[in-house]
Amino acid sequence: MRVTPRLVVGIVLVLVGAVWIGQGVGAIGGSFMTGNAIWAVIGAVAVFFGLSLVAGARRDRGGPRD
Repeated sequence: MRVTPRLVVGIVLVLVGAVWIGQGVGAIGGSFMTGNAIWAVIGAVAVFFGLSLVAGARRDRGGPRD
């Protein structure tokens, strides 16, 4: 699988979203986001879009275009 910008952005969104979820539910401390549930929701949305981008990058094998 080639490393495409879509794949990189997707992976970054998944990682950042996971951190936001952790901060939103209070599992990761030390931020203004800690314990604020809206950040868990925003993180879940980021993870969803990140996984969508990764799935799209995996589907697009980069073969010849017509």
